[in-house]
Amino acid sequence: MTQQRREGAIRSVAIIGGGTAGWMTAAAISKSFGRDIHVQLVESDEIGTIGVGEATVPHLSMFNRLLQIDEGEFVRQTQGTFKLGIQFNDWGRIGDSYVHGFGTIGRDLGLMPFHQYWLKARAAGRAKDISHYSLNTLAAPQGRFMVPPSDAPPNTPLAEIAYAYHFDAALYALFLRRRAEAQGVVRTEGKVVAVNQAGESGFVESVQLESGAVIAADLFVDCSGFRALLIEQTLHAGYEDWSQWLPCDRAVAVPCAKVGPPTPYTRSTARTAGWQWRIPLQHRTGNGHVYSSAFISDAQAEEILIANLDGRPLADPRLVRFTTGRRRKIWDKNVVAIGLSSGFIEPLESTAIFLIQSGINRLMGLFPQAGFDRILQDTYNAQMHFEYERIRDFIILHYRATQRDDSEFWNHVRTMTIPDTLQSYIDLFAANGQFFREGTELFGLTSWVQVMLGQGITPRTYHPAVDWVKDGDVMNLVQHVEQVIAANVALIPRHEDFIARHCAAQPA
Repeated sequence: MTQQRREGAIRSVAIIGGGTAGWMTAAAISKSFGRDIHVQLVESDEIGTIGVGEATVPHLSMFNRLLQIDEGEFVRQTQGTFKLGIQFNDWGRIGDSYVHGFGTIGRDLGLMPFHQYWLKARAAGRAKDISHYSLNTLAAPQGRFMVPPSDAPPNTPLAEIAYAYHFDAALYALFLRRRAEAQGVVRTEGKVVAVNQAGESGFVESVQLESGAVIAADLFVDCSGFRALLIEQTLHAGYEDWSQWLPCDRAVAVPCAKVGPPTPYTRSTARTAGWQWRIPLQHRTGNGHVYSSAFISDAQAEEILIANLDGRPLADPRLVRFTTGRRRKIWDKNVVAIGLSSGFIEPLESTAIFLIQSGINRLMGLFPQAGFDRILQDTYNAQMHFEYERIRDFIILHYRATQRDDSEFWNHVRTMTIPDTLQSYIDLFAANGQFFREGTELFGLTSWVQVMLGQGITPRTYHPAVDWVKDGDVMNLVQHVEQVIAANVALIPRHEDFIARHCAAQPA
């Protein structure tokens, strides 16, 4: 018996644009609503995708589980590797290196997080660098990786391994496309040449393609990238520019030949006027140089990138121009922007695909009726604005917390005024090592502590509650955690061996 849909239900969704954002959206909606909603995706093979981000945060595994994607198949199909965190080189000072790892630091005791006890032990000369107290930050530079084994005892480091992925974003889009089309999504090839709006409400009614075809829908999702065809060119939602805090406005990207085994971490190396990424895949290595055109020319930026590749370039470098910020309205009328059309934050902490996922998840949770109740739109925008702004602050931290004074760029970011929200986080941590996560912001205590310590923000003291624990017990705790972490890391296989055993891709 066919279930009757209530009056006013959304019956059709049109996704304008493909790529990672478009096909993630299509796969999620079709999986969640089945064929009750007709989903159509419009894209043109002639319009390329940006695709500079090929690294993620751990949340993507939840999205893949929603789609019932087998992890091994996903990694094989996308030439993927695994990621325990990001190694930052030359950010605090030239020669410095630290890893921002996923997971946890040490083992908390009572009301206090472990790093508070570590601060006291370090002040007494009884502790090593903070990287020795987290499995991810110790295992990553050693090239070791495994997923949590099913027989690992609970509450042990091996049972709690947190990880993300590196993958070819274009292959991921194709992978999702196959699944979405099998779930009933209809793909239409073509360029949008006109957008038709309802005269009184301004809602988008349909888009017209170059072929003359007209695509109508109740709800439109703008995945058209920086063009923002619907949300900005049509609805003029507005854009909040964050260049005063994040002056990098360009990236030049190029893949290179694989040299040696893939590292289980992304690498970010600070350069004269920006930074360079390195993302290892099974078949190649992704590279890019993010920089500020106010401090360096495009030619100089490309020269720096090419000079610092592991292997020979596999393509001509591609230049991407961007302005960091977000739409003032990410959902306006019956259009929701997802992906680059909603905003852009440079890929320093691999948040681009997470923001796509977050946008999709919030849309599913606030999915409208045909009447498009305004409270749903307002709630969505407030939540996405909070998400963007807290990630923005975390990215700014990397630039502001530096001692580098070797170039105009670093002098600028080191001395610039920063948002009050970020300044309060820095001041609190500098006082006695505290951090309080606000709401649902992406990056929690582990992330903020590792980056602030890694870039030279040293707390003046530790929380007074640490002194309620006997000094000997504090030192024993810190020593025990170090020993347990080291012993567990020694049990982890090499990253390349784990891939070869479980999810090796076919040669490209």
